[in-house]
Amino acid sequence: MGRRRRTSRLLALLAFSPAVLLLVRSTAAAGAAKAAIDASKSQRLELPDSLVGPESVAFDGHGGGPYVSVADDRVLRWGGAGAGWATYAYSPSYAENGCGAPSELPPVARESSCGRPLGLRFHRESGDLYIADAYAGLMRVGPGGGEATVLATEAGGAPLRFTNGVDVNQVTGDVYFTDSSRTYKRSQHQMVTATGDSTGRIMRYDPRTNQVTVLQSGVTYLLRYWLRGSKAGMSELLVDLPGYPDNVRPDRKGGCWVALHREKYEFPSGENKHFVAIRIDAEGEKLQEMKGPKNVRPTELVERGDGKIYMGSVELTYVGIIST
Repeated sequence: MGRRRRTSRLLALLAFSPAVLLLVRSTAAAGAAKAAIDASKSQRLELPDSLVGPESVAFDGHGGGPYVSVADDRVLRWGGAGAGWATYAYSPSYAENGCGAPSELPPVARESSCGRPLGLRFHRESGDLYIADAYAGLMRVGPGGGEATVLATEAGGAPLRFTNGVDVNQVTGDVYFTDSSRTYKRSQHQMVTATGDSTGRIMRYDPRTNQVTVLQSGVTYLLRYWLRGSKAGMSELLVDLPGYPDNVRPDRKGGCWVALHREKYEFPSGENKHFVAIRIDAEGEKLQEMKGPKNVRPTELVERGDGKIYMGSVELTYVGIIST
């Protein structure tokens, strides 16, 4: 019965603009706004071999990791200071097209043939890792990693053009994921913002039936999509932010961290700091700011129980670790 009660409290799903989504509880985070966090004071887990772009950060059900999706089309796992980074997962196209071989081409030039993993999330009970690959679609790899299995390449009769964010309901096992645009591919991601593209979609994958359901189309901004209750199937604008939101991940107090990839109004001169993230409660109330150098543009923040926040970015060569 405890599991069923927890399921009934999972009411809202937050969708990005158009990056990722997150299941959260309906109870709001308590407490007044706290002092801003300085993201410039961070440790770094440098990626190997000049790799770049740890877009998403995940931890398995045993606390292992972090696992990150990187620009050379792999998912890497951090094994500690002694072991360092190692390959954990890759798409079928990565293996078929010889994408592990050295190449003088930049990773972005090989994305369409090799794949580009973005969102990552574990189903802790099964140990399965779900991967939103911008080109391959929704994928899954079992415990131990290896070559991933493609689960979905289309939804509602339309192909997935820019699979981006993913989250897992740890109670039901349902997987929620996004398609950032029906117009532009990942390689054209700047056009999504530049044109105000509003063709993003929110979808649900049922691992019991292998069926994909489109929950909402026409997604642009940070929304709350209701899964249950009197507003089930409806969405609403959650919060107006000072920057362009990317991935949304829970904090440790019932709210969530929203990564801000860029400020709305950013000037090249002046102080070398800008907003990199905002912590909000479940009702969209802003609770805490995080600021960092202008060359730090995160895509995801994952808060752990030890007071550390792991920061991913499509532009950096490391995973940042910020102590709160």
